[in-house]
Amino acid sequence: MTLSSEQTRNDFQVVVVGHGPSGAIAASLLGDRGIRTLAIDRQLEVYDKPRAIAIDHEILRLLDNIGAAERVLPYVAPFPASQHFGAKGQLIRRIDMVAEPYPLGYTPSMVFTQPPVEAALREHAAAYDSVEVELGTELLGFEQSTDRVTLHLRNDRGATRDVTADYVIACDGASSGTRQQLGIAFEDLVFDEPWLVVDLQVNDASLSKLPQTAAQFCDPSRPTTFIIGPGNHRRFEIMLLPGEDPREMETAAQVWRLLARWITPDDATLWRAASYRFHALVAKEWRRGRIFLAGDAAHQQPPFIGQGMCQGIRDVGNLVWKLDRVLRGQSNAKLLDSYGEERGEHVRQLTSRIKAIGHVICERDPDAAAARDERILAEDGGHPRTITRQEIVPPLQTGLLAFPLHPAHGTLFPQPWIRTAEGRRRLDSVAGTGWRLVLDMRNELELSPDLRAILTRLDIRPIRIGPSADDVLTEEDGVLAAWFDRHGCHAAVVRPDHYVFGVASETSALDALLTDLAERLR
Repeated sequence: MTLSSEQTRNDFQVVVVGHGPSGAIAASLLGDRGIRTLAIDRQLEVYDKPRAIAIDHEILRLLDNIGAAERVLPYVAPFPASQHFGAKGQLIRRIDMVAEPYPLGYTPSMVFTQPPVEAALREHAAAYDSVEVELGTELLGFEQSTDRVTLHLRNDRGATRDVTADYVIACDGASSGTRQQLGIAFEDLVFDEPWLVVDLQVNDASLSKLPQTAAQFCDPSRPTTFIIGPGNHRRFEIMLLPGEDPREMETAAQVWRLLARWITPDDATLWRAASYRFHALVAKEWRRGRIFLAGDAAHQQPPFIGQGMCQGIRDVGNLVWKLDRVLRGQSNAKLLDSYGEERGEHVRQLTSRIKAIGHVICERDPDAAAARDERILAEDGGHPRTITRQEIVPPLQTGLLAFPLHPAHGTLFPQPWIRTAEGRRRLDSVAGTGWRLVLDMRNELELSPDLRAILTRLDIRPIRIGPSADDVLTEEDGVLAAWFDRHGCHAAVVRPDHYVFGVASETSALDALLTDLAERLR
């Protein structure tokens, strides 16, 4: 099918501004679809110190879909349970990951080392024939018209040029120049706390001095987070107190003073110490004409369950398949409005939940902290309760979903292990991605000729899961069977980003579901 930029003759179909993790993955997602893409970044090299540290199974699934997972897995490790200790040092709760069998086929919570992962993501993006990457290139400004965005660029040698694009994705960070030129303000969700983030490479012999699992010390005198990274990487996030100078607290002398309870300079190498204000901010607009904000350019949230980078990658995962449909003439550009609608609400909900955790952690009044500890323990009859990071992340609740909402709508569709002649494989690698109709063959729904015609017209692939038979995929652990049973349905229409558009338990309901989808994808 002819792509729209071949008709408008813009230089690129999409320009991605910013080539950090979200921007690099956006470029790969675009390249995977053959979309002519330019990715730019002001910096020539990957920043050599860690910033983000956590990813989850949704993100690794997306990376696997574009063939990038194997590049990053050497720098990834499971994220162990985080134990929360109260004002008196007592265990008050745990935040862990969901148990096996894992619903998406990957370890649900993971930590990673950012510099080599970011380098691998850049290498992957640059390997696509349809993607050009220009590092050391700065966006000076832009103008929009009805059919293009004109971008004014300057490279590291001072040479300037203009390029045109159908669309722009701004992944240019918290101080996004794109957002500022557009005049888009942040909505302040009211969280502003100063913290010091310290990364260490710990000597082998000294690892035993530190907690053996992640920990949150909810000590009103100095709230502190401890995270176990891959290998010997350990991170402390330490709340700064009133009157403390953030720059002074970054000095080695102050860092080692703060860490003296656990470790000394003889035990580890100081990799990074940086002070931050943990914010909760969401852009009031995610799209202005042909320009979209994504990642830190669109939102910032406190780091207490490690979702910052995940949120940015969810953004581009949500946006790119919609851009692809519009560029191919399969859908009207109005489909792109659902990007900000869906991601804005999701970010607000998750940020609200993270804020609530942060307020618990950051309590500095000793009496209030003692009452907090009693309240949390009382929630599970006086015992420390375990909650999962996965239950904290909400489903989509607005946008391109079937209404009225069913509990399954907007959730991530599972990815079970499938039995094959070559051994077990994850569902996506067997059945592919894109739009899918997944059928529970224990309760087969009849696909009428009209239904089959709609599936063909919308390029929705039917996937049959159930007992071993011809054209039926058999799962290994019953993950999908349990999901269908829990939701009381026999069919699920799944979007390219793996979110469930809608479910049905009978043929007439499935017919209505697909008819609705066909209308909304026009």
